[in-house]
Amino acid sequence: MSEGHPLAGFRIGVTATRKADEQGALLERRGAEVVYAPALSLDPNRIDPATLRASTEEVIGSPVDVFLVTTGIGLRGWFDAAEGWGLLDPLLERLKGAEILARGPKSVGALRARGLRELWAPESEEFDDVMAHLRGRDLAGKRIVVQEHGQSLSMVGHALRRMGAEVVSVAVYRVDPAIDPEPMFGLVEQVADGTVDAVTFTSAPAVASFMQAAGSVGRRDEVIAAFQADVVAASVGPVTAAAFEMWGVPTIFPERSRLLPMITLLETELPSRRAGLTIELVGEHQLLLHGDEVLLDGAVVKLSPAPAAVLQALIANPGNVVSRRALLAMLPSGNAGSEHAVEMAVARLRAALGTRAIQTVVKRGYRLAVAG
Repeated sequence: MSEGHPLAGFRIGVTATRKADEQGALLERRGAEVVYAPALSLDPNRIDPATLRASTEEVIGSPVDVFLVTTGIGLRGWFDAAEGWGLLDPLLERLKGAEILARGPKSVGALRARGLRELWAPESEEFDDVMAHLRGRDLAGKRIVVQEHGQSLSMVGHALRRMGAEVVSVAVYRVDPAIDPEPMFGLVEQVADGTVDAVTFTSAPAVASFMQAAGSVGRRDEVIAAFQADVVAASVGPVTAAAFEMWGVPTIFPERSRLLPMITLLETELPSRRAGLTIELVGEHQLLLHGDEVLLDGAVVKLSPAPAAVLQALIANPGNVVSRRALLAMLPSGNAGSEHAVEMAVARLRAALGTRAIQTVVKRGYRLAVAG
């Protein structure tokens, strides 16, 4: 690795469409060879204007109790469309009287640009935490407006209706796969063959598109196995990383959901994997991974497949919580049946590494107890 080029010798796939050139330039300046394979169409597919206008008029028609905002681009698009129809002022007036919950800073910025203020936004920028903020509350008779992002949030609507709420969903755009799938198919082949070291993902729809492409060429299982072994799946943040949970793919993501921190994380992650990964655990213990070998304070640790799979998932995000669902998906097929299998695998891992090495985070999952 040459000085100033921490990613020299590494091949990294980029699935982004927006800012792909910017991301590629950042990687290339650090010495990486970049493989471009856009997963999504460059332009969001706008919803039929008549449908959006009908949703807008439905929102205006009655008082709104709660307004859930998911994306800045979607909210700006909605408000711009409403302005063109002469409906912006009554729309804003309706929303001003609502309890506004925003998913992240971009949606907060779009709100404030139109004179609206959010009551609350989660630090995680995850919509699941917005929903968690509402759970346990009496929503009977409450009218809730949900501004959808590029993927349908119909399940969110159903969940809120089960809690007694009246739900109006507003879809501004849909995200479609890339028009030319060939670069994506090529990257799928390279991941499956292990000829790339990492792939970056900047949105949950990009993850879905990539895995769909892998399935369509019959290599999904090989792609999952590669990501579970030697190829790093790097996500821009926890929302994108969560899209991999159903596939049992461990991902790395930075604390701050931005492009540069993701690349900075790759600067340390990829070289450490090539050299052998050393992790400092609580209690002044040292965990070393070199290939398939695991050493604790210099002594070889023998792990059966299930606890080894759990350790691999936790190591992919040391110090961060990995959900039980994600760990369950990582277990070998013979063990993957219920969350009890996860608990048993964690118990065996604790027996091998020490009870303090794996921390339980109530109602969320487990994390590796790293020092500092």
